[in-house]
Amino acid sequence: MDKVERRVKVAYFDCQAGASGDMILGALVDAGYPVAALEETLGRLGVSGWRIEARAVERAGLRGTQLVVETDRHQHFRDLGGMLDPIKRGGLPAGVKERATAILRRLAEAESRVHRVPVEDVHFHEVGALDTLVDVVGVVAGLAALGIETVHVSALPLGGGSVETAHGRLPVPTPATAELLRGFPVYDNGVQAELVTPTGAAILTTLATPGRLPPMTLESLGSGAGTRELPIPNLLRVLIGEASGAEGGEPETETLATIETTIDDMSPQLYEPLVERLLEAGALDVYLTPVIMKRSRPAIVLTALAAPERASDLAALLFRETTTIGVRWGEVRRARLPRELVRVETAFGPVTFKVSRLGGRAVTATPEFEEVRRIADERGLPVRAVLQQVHAEGARLLGQPA
Repeated sequence: MDKVERRVKVAYFDCQAGASGDMILGALVDAGYPVAALEETLGRLGVSGWRIEARAVERAGLRGTQLVVETDRHQHFRDLGGMLDPIKRGGLPAGVKERATAILRRLAEAESRVHRVPVEDVHFHEVGALDTLVDVVGVVAGLAALGIETVHVSALPLGGGSVETAHGRLPVPTPATAELLRGFPVYDNGVQAELVTPTGAAILTTLATPGRLPPMTLESLGSGAGTRELPIPNLLRVLIGEASGAEGGEPETETLATIETTIDDMSPQLYEPLVERLLEAGALDVYLTPVIMKRSRPAIVLTALAAPERASDLAALLFRETTTIGVRWGEVRRARLPRELVRVETAFGPVTFKVSRLGGRAVTATPEFEEVRRIADERGLPVRAVLQQVHAEGARLLGQPA
């Protein structure tokens, strides 16, 4: 049977000056998301003490929209439950609820790992204020209102220096932002400032696929302005257009670099921190393969996948962090299934699943492991048993064989 072609609405976030929640939301407003619709959606949360204003501004001579969110600082959410309660109670569409919940939970999980406390006990401090809820719900609702089905994002500049937080002065990127950006392509653009905030990182790493601008017929664009003047235009651009896709969700193809080296004289203890540093430096995946070299010597082939523009930086990291004296790389093509985050009610409560579809049918439905582990810890159950039951329930509800 011939494939039925349909047009898919795509958004690409170009983050040359970084990303924050209000910049992302400002870009969507600048691209056509009406402020009145944003206010109506936020009103459904049933939370008072906020006001928004879209201001036309210039940054380094370029025009953009600064989305100003003013909130009552006494209206403060101390934990994840408090953040999620208005979303659960509010009359928001199911898809908006699911995606906003997934973003806030991902933010809480990053803070949990950084501070080594249970997710439900995380005190959000500056990222738990009402403006974070406004940014997250506003962005998710804006994408839905503009009809956007898939989201892509450029590599993210981390910035440098330090920033004052509720935990004192911290290096940039802050620990929570760095944790959220694991596995995402990042780079240094030389600007000494905090360019990516935890909220911005949580939104983009939850909703978007990193990579180059995908082929599309460009329809509209918008620029969200940051609050500071930087050596570069402090703007985040969103490009919105239509791309052709097979009905039901066909694999998306992209070009990646594969970076490899073969090592036969390094302590096995060094591989764990090496893999972590490669992921922090922008590798999308890293794996080790045992091989036999000349003279029957055992060795390890280390392979990293990354955006092509990250290849030379990752090669330099391998030279610094390993005993290798040679690194090779080339380009490969990768097919990726479109994926979405779906909140599923299970016997243990709601769990987030990452669902991929092919030909209109769910072919993978994978529960978020950190949520499964948290449930197992709270109930004193084996992680394996909880994972098996949650996976089976989710697969059945999503129409995928268990």
